[in-house]
Amino acid sequence: MSDTTLTPVLTARWDQSDAFTRRNYEKAGGYKALRRALQRKPEDVVEIVKDSGLRGRGGAGFPTGMKWSFIPKDSPKPTYLVVNADESEPGTCKDIPLMMADPHVLVEGVIITSYAIGAKHAFIYVRGEVLHVFRRVLNAVAEAYEAGYLGQDILGSGFDLDVVVHAGAGAYICGEETALLDSLEGRRGQPRLKPPFPAVAGLYASPTVINNVETIASVPSIIAGGAEWFRGMGSEKSPGYGIFSLSGHVTKPGQYEAPLGITLRELLDMAGGIRAGHELKFWTPGGSSTPVLTAEHIDLPLDFEGMAGAGSLLGTRALQIFDDTTCVVRATERWIEFYKHESCGKCTPCREGFWWMVQILERLEKGDGTEADLDKLLDMSDNIAGRSFCALADGGVAPVVSTIQHFRDEYIAHFEHGGCPFDPAASTLFVQELGAKA
Repeated sequence: MSDTTLTPVLTARWDQSDAFTRRNYEKAGGYKALRRALQRKPEDVVEIVKDSGLRGRGGAGFPTGMKWSFIPKDSPKPTYLVVNADESEPGTCKDIPLMMADPHVLVEGVIITSYAIGAKHAFIYVRGEVLHVFRRVLNAVAEAYEAGYLGQDILGSGFDLDVVVHAGAGAYICGEETALLDSLEGRRGQPRLKPPFPAVAGLYASPTVINNVETIASVPSIIAGGAEWFRGMGSEKSPGYGIFSLSGHVTKPGQYEAPLGITLRELLDMAGGIRAGHELKFWTPGGSSTPVLTAEHIDLPLDFEGMAGAGSLLGTRALQIFDDTTCVVRATERWIEFYKHESCGKCTPCREGFWWMVQILERLEKGDGTEADLDKLLDMSDNIAGRSFCALADGGVAPVVSTIQHFRDEYIAHFEHGGCPFDPAASTLFVQELGAKA
């Protein structure tokens, strides 16, 4: 597979040492899309994004233009834009390098979006642990103020906008949009009951649009290239490009920007394949909160519809690749330990359920469990998913349900052998042993 499959738009200048500077960004045509947008009516900008078919790049895939249009036109309260830059999903690692390498594309997207929805204040909520990213974005915002792209009467248009870069306090739950709003308001980050939805009562109980970094960063290219240009990439219902993050047991892990609908096989070809001497065993299409898939799904299109058809989710396109040296039970136990630790504790099914799941998975991994434990895990998953305020519960049970579905024999092998029979140094023997028992 040739590199022509790649569509470098957001990643086009990542190899330049000073790509993060305003000077370099302007030299590459930066902020021209802003000038073009300011010459149009705000509602026209919303329509262009609607026509492009851009869907949220933070995981849910909701149509971006439609989300913008939900903002009430007659509200006496101010409208706010909030950028969710609290990237913390295991396996997800695209927004942080984007903000480090090219923060001005995000800033320009923030200005255009704020103009389109009528916001005079915007907030970029950055994960607190990534201090270098926070400083990089803060500096880009300062450069934008110096050039007149932010502040009063932007480029003589009469449009005013102030941007605040806010550092979170390091909680995974704050990636959930309503918990992020509570954190931004100075409270403990916990999900809110919906409705009311943020479009009606979000930040400071005012109309609010919340979008992911990659979503907002894609807006300038859509304004510059047009809706049809954007639709010329990707699939019919999942148009455009996206950053696919390959990590794990691949020869060349990294960020691959390609049209939605590309397959894992094509991405692996570009990434040099699975590491030498091993084979693909299972993988996540969108981070640990999306149901795992196996080698038989390698040729499915990586778009929203293709993944839904396979019983999974495209999510954030965080492709964690696991080869035949990986113990499924151990991997699942570590994922659930993460969700147990990161649960905010507000909802009983999530707070208690993941704690008990970890106890069962630890017992299974040591070989002390029974097949009844697998049914118990599935029963618990049914009682956790859909019964909590936010999607952490739904995402947290995804690896449990999907790994039991695809690798039930491997779970059983653990307690039949009185311990984990999986010796990574002799993984092929383990696979053959399971095959003989099947």
